[in-house]
Amino acid sequence: MNQKTLIKLEYNKIIELLTGHASSFGGQNRCRKLKPMTDIDAVRRSQEETAAAFTRIVKKGRPSFGNVQPVNDSLKRLEIGGILGSGELLRICKVLENAAQVKSYGRHENSDDQEDCLDPLFARLEPLSFLSAEIRRCIPEEDEISDDASPALKQIRRSMGQINDKVHSTLSSLVNGSLRTYLQDPIITMRGDRYCIPVKAEYRSQVAGLIHDQSATGSTLFIEPMAVVKLNNDLKELYAKEQEEIQVILARLSADTAGYTDAIHTDYTVLTDLDFIFAKGALALEENASMPIFNTEGRIHIREGRHPLLDRKTVVPITVMLGEDFDLLIVTGPNTGGKTVSLKTVGLFTLMGQAGLHIPALDRSELAIFHQVYADIGDEQSIEQSLSTFSSHMTNIVSFLKDVDEHSLVLFDELGAGTDPTEGAALAISILHYLHERGIRTMATTHYSELKVYALSTPGVENACCEFDVETLRPTYHLLIGIPGKSNAFAIAGKLGLPEHIIADARTRLSEQDESFEDLLTDLESSKRTIEKEQAEIAAYKRELERLKTEINEKKEKLEAQRERIIREANEKARDILSDAKETADETIRAFRKSGKDQMSAAELERERERLRKKIDSVSSHTKLGTDKPKKQHKPSDFKLGESVKVLSMNLTGTITSLPDAKGNVTVQMGILHSQVHISDLEILEEAPSYSAKGMHRTSKGKMKMGKSFSVSPEINLLGKTVDEAVAALDKYLDDASLAHLSSVRVVHGKGTGALRAGIHNYLRRQKHVKSFRLGAFGEGDAGVTIVELK
Repeated sequence: MNQKTLIKLEYNKIIELLTGHASSFGGQNRCRKLKPMTDIDAVRRSQEETAAAFTRIVKKGRPSFGNVQPVNDSLKRLEIGGILGSGELLRICKVLENAAQVKSYGRHENSDDQEDCLDPLFARLEPLSFLSAEIRRCIPEEDEISDDASPALKQIRRSMGQINDKVHSTLSSLVNGSLRTYLQDPIITMRGDRYCIPVKAEYRSQVAGLIHDQSATGSTLFIEPMAVVKLNNDLKELYAKEQEEIQVILARLSADTAGYTDAIHTDYTVLTDLDFIFAKGALALEENASMPIFNTEGRIHIREGRHPLLDRKTVVPITVMLGEDFDLLIVTGPNTGGKTVSLKTVGLFTLMGQAGLHIPALDRSELAIFHQVYADIGDEQSIEQSLSTFSSHMTNIVSFLKDVDEHSLVLFDELGAGTDPTEGAALAISILHYLHERGIRTMATTHYSELKVYALSTPGVENACCEFDVETLRPTYHLLIGIPGKSNAFAIAGKLGLPEHIIADARTRLSEQDESFEDLLTDLESSKRTIEKEQAEIAAYKRELERLKTEINEKKEKLEAQRERIIREANEKARDILSDAKETADETIRAFRKSGKDQMSAAELERERERLRKKIDSVSSHTKLGTDKPKKQHKPSDFKLGESVKVLSMNLTGTITSLPDAKGNVTVQMGILHSQVHISDLEILEEAPSYSAKGMHRTSKGKMKMGKSFSVSPEINLLGKTVDEAVAALDKYLDDASLAHLSSVRVVHGKGTGALRAGIHNYLRRQKHVKSFRLGAFGEGDAGVTIVELK
């Protein structure tokens, strides 16, 4: 790609932004070397990698690559049998640890997560955890070898510590004892790895030892007392042994690492690649960018693109098309109106897209693959080469005109400027016509009205303008394709205070053709704005219609699914009922056959008949759903406190908690719900409801649910049970009563010997959800009943 173009379109600044998102040395180098590609398959593959990284960053955050330091030189030394230093081994350890972290990051947490193009890269990582753990055990920090790296090193350092203690003990006794008066200061110091004491020069003969140094003035001598000479010698020998043992440890670790140089090199390469890819994803996230669609037919359609180097809060998005209905776009309008920004946006997006970077534009934006991008942008006046602005532009244009082909994108900023307007316009038209005839995708900005006419009269050439608000004298930066821009010179001059008579005189000097052309431009611009506004409204209506259509379809699908479910459940329930009926009938037949053979007694036959009748009634009760009509009309005097009733309109059962008022309303407690209900909507229940289909109710979604608050009886009968059986039944019953929010229940156990009552009372004392209990009063069942108050 043309290097000069990369600089003019500020591609290097995008690379700087990208490099700032890479954290490893190798990743940053990859970013700096990134250049646009011309192979569409390579471009698409790179874009997919950026998109995959973008998605992973949004879902799980970004992995760290800060520990990926260069290790290639160290690996080469290992391959030829070299021994690495502690710092080099630790860098390799950090690369392996980073590989383990990144590999863990790359795993899909949920089975529903789809695989992406980065999975093969994550799969290539080999953390070699055993090797990194061993290196980390021996080398906790750079230039530090752990005592536990080897038993020999541990023993050497223990001996060094013991001798150090002896040296300090001996010197301390000398400093604070017999030699105190001969010392400059009562301290112990080091000179050349030897422990010394500072002795005054005049007392040299009083202190036996070796002189290792003296002060600058000569008044102080640093003497190693003879008492510690041998200890210092021993210490020095141990230090040498320590260094030898460290070399042995480093040699062992280097040998262990040398067996995995290929895997480590792969880890480093993959981590560098991933750092580079995730830098692209992070830049896309920062710019709120999207992946463009690529083609090789020269089509460009940027949808609301924002120049990435402008302030994201103030930049105005532009929509640009080129290469489908027209291959030459001429952008006109006043200065500072955004023409150059539009030109640079198209060029920079092309370079970014072909480099595998997302572009800050809406989804489904389309870019073409160009082999070269040529740009003539900016003032290239050169004093050194004695070139005027016009000459420098022409020199640049001539340099690439001979190389352009149908796979090139050409960008001109103020083509033909810097010379006589008539000649400049004619030359500009000729250059553009030459490129247009060859089918080369070209975009140019200009002030010349002649180019506007050329665009209007030439097929395959289109006008565009950057909108300008004359009232505020400010550009809107909106790019309008299809109409040429006005210079607005008279309007701007008038707003800035130029006398009206001067402006009127200037108008008279315009030819009638020029004036009518400017009026035509004004009408075109006004019509374009109106059409765009109407198109925006139509698009909004279409989106609303699509949304409503989608909602209707979704509701229709839900209703259909609900209908099918209800029918399926009904069929299943009917099948179950028929199956029970068949079993009942078969059982009845078998019973009567048996009665004929075994001569069953009449009492036995009657008991069997009663059992079967109850089973049939139970099966029949499961088929009853919906709201019943009252069996008979009740009077207010029929309702008593604590009486069980059924609320017909709600198909719920409850308990009367207040007597009817003047209007016939009573308060009914249905589980945790208290409600005022008219007596006409109530049916008095003859007995406490049990767990049955009557405890079922319909939810708002049509589903059947069992509500314990509608089906738990306020009384449990434990007559005839043993203590163990009674406690088990009572335990489950109290759980249900508590869930149903009943405040009190009756436990019927009878008087008998009192053993069952005592067992029940012992059980009740241990229950946390039992507030209190007492024997029944007169009229409540006396000593045969226990009243239990629940919390």
